[in-house]
Amino acid sequence: MTHRALLVDDESPARKELRFLLQDYTDLQIIGEATNALEALELVNNLDYSVVFLDIDMPGVKGIDLARQIKERENAPAVIFITAHEEYAVDAFNVNALDYLLKPINPKRLEQALQKVFERSFTDPAGGSSNGLSNTFNSTNTLNAAYGANGAAAANAPAPAQNIPTPQQIIPASTEPLGTVTRPLEVVPAEHRGKTILLRPEEIIYIFTDKDNVFVKTHKESYLTRFTLKELEARLNPSLFFRSHRCYLVNIQRMRELIPYFNGTYSVVVDDHERSEVPVSRTQSRKLKEILGI
Repeated sequence: MTHRALLVDDESPARKELRFLLQDYTDLQIIGEATNALEALELVNNLDYSVVFLDIDMPGVKGIDLARQIKERENAPAVIFITAHEEYAVDAFNVNALDYLLKPINPKRLEQALQKVFERSFTDPAGGSSNGLSNTFNSTNTLNAAYGANGAAAANAPAPAQNIPTPQQIIPASTEPLGTVTRPLEVVPAEHRGKTILLRPEEIIYIFTDKDNVFVKTHKESYLTRFTLKELEARLNPSLFFRSHRCYLVNIQRMRELIPYFNGTYSVVVDDHERSEVPVSRTQSRKLKEILGI
């Protein structure tokens, strides 16, 4: 089983460090990053995650408040707090966090936390919390065992005992390939000048990849999004968005001209501010002409 992970931290270096530490875990796939709680909540509401690695001290809505909202969801993902602050451990207990790791992250403690995520899906002891999250922090003794009596992290402390829900209490993870979630997107979260912009599909003229990044183009602006192009193709209305090329999705209603190129390829002129041209591959050109009745 592949476990889907979301990284939430307002500091890019912290997300990069965590991504580096997680790269050797083949059962875990990072399919989203968020820089604040509102962006993270939008992603959690639109994708099914197994685990959310969550910073606590972020601008605006704090990680603890986000965790409270996450735990109310049906089949809520596990929450592992990663923070530089020791004093929030009791708050983590109150929101049923699966684990609580201090920065800089100790690889051994991270391994123990991930083991809880994996066991959460496969082990079948009695008990378990009503919302699917295991009660890792279920007593003062548990907190002391994990972090030391004075609240400091114990780097090599054994993982505390936990109540893990039975298979009947867990909705099975989807067997579909990543990116093929059927729930449609009502808005597309995108980043712009330190803010998360929520774009309505009808505002989007085309979507394109540039190296490892995916951008959403509106009339005058291009916005970075954390979704992959494959995820957006699966989640946006197929009668509105057409995969014209391996690097492009284009809004059919915003097409204005179809220009033939060599070897059966085309270019579509769209009605953004720049009158941009979107490439159409030879294979997709045939499909596009069928859609347009040409």
